[in-house]
Amino acid sequence: MFKIPKQEYTAEFKELAVKRVKAGEALSRVARELGLVEQTLRNWVKAAKNGKLNPPGGKAVTPEQMERSRVRAENARLKMENEIPKKGGGVLRQGCAVKYAWIDRHVKQYPLVALCDTLDVSISGYRAWKRGGRPDRQRLTDDPLRALIRAIHRQFKGGYGSPRMVDEIRARGFKASKERVERLMRENGIRARHKRRYKATTDSKHDLPVAPNLLERNFAPAAPNQVWGADLTSIWTDAGWLYLAVVLDLFNREIVGWSIKPRMTADIVVDALSMAWFRRKPAPGLIHHSDRGSQYASHAFQARLADYGMVCLMSRKDNCWDNAPTESFFNSLKNERVHATRYATREAAMADLFHYIEVFYNRRRRHSTLKGKSPIQFLQHWISTQHKQNLAA
Repeated sequence: MFKIPKQEYTAEFKELAVKRVKAGEALSRVARELGLVEQTLRNWVKAAKNGKLNPPGGKAVTPEQMERSRVRAENARLKMENEIPKKGGGVLRQGCAVKYAWIDRHVKQYPLVALCDTLDVSISGYRAWKRGGRPDRQRLTDDPLRALIRAIHRQFKGGYGSPRMVDEIRARGFKASKERVERLMRENGIRARHKRRYKATTDSKHDLPVAPNLLERNFAPAAPNQVWGADLTSIWTDAGWLYLAVVLDLFNREIVGWSIKPRMTADIVVDALSMAWFRRKPAPGLIHHSDRGSQYASHAFQARLADYGMVCLMSRKDNCWDNAPTESFFNSLKNERVHATRYATREAAMADLFHYIEVFYNRRRRHSTLKGKSPIQFLQHWISTQHKQNLAA
């Protein structure tokens, strides 16, 4: 089990949450997506109106503190994962009706997704039980299915092709074959966005020492916190280039650390690594894999790896396939969000990248490598499976 220390919400986290409400998003939705109590967010909005959210002269918040604050929602989830097997161990061995009734008693206390995953039932089945009906999926005729496809296409900003579109439709309780969805998308000109704007970010022409490539493209560790991948990319704004460094857990493809800065100096990858370490607190021996760019080969970054007890591995020169998972994440980010958006300022880009990573990608985006689950859902399912195995032992 992961042990994440309880954290207070930082000034930056509060500001980002309040900005979403001020932009017109429903307060309840923002609170739910960020794992906040609605009254807490309401208090922040009120404080912001009175100029008291982050009083001037307050102590500066470090990148590590900013990201540690993000794990408050994970604390609630982990508490739930610990308590459900203790309270409902017998329920795990009951029929669906008993499980649905148990979920109904606890749905206000814990996330519905986690409850259903822990008891190994579907959300659509639970909702059908609530309605007194059967959990069978409803079949839509072409017109309403086409409307649903358009709505999903707009919601996810054109990021879903037919495979993920089918998964999303089925998750909403409707029947959909891949062939039918492909036909409707093709006939109506609905397609996933594919466009690329490129700026080189890897500078391997340096005299710094590099680590060997011992990972050998083994991108499927057996558990979290065994292998992390890291990379750096560029984002264009009207104010100039912005750079994003990420750290990705290869087990569930979750972005566990990130940093956004206007320059490609070594501190951007150091901050992303620090964020990841504060979020996960892995034991010594974790493998950290990156390209051999000067930022990752720098003395500052290598010293931080040593402080955390991590093993440094690097891709072979000019071989992007050695770091394919993080390259895949950047490709998704660019196609699904960045290339569809014109950022007037770096601040606007930072807010949008925060939303994509923390709200959409980690929590909602269906990942083909994870059998249609999001990174957080996949991790929750793995934790639930470990609990079930411990109960059965």
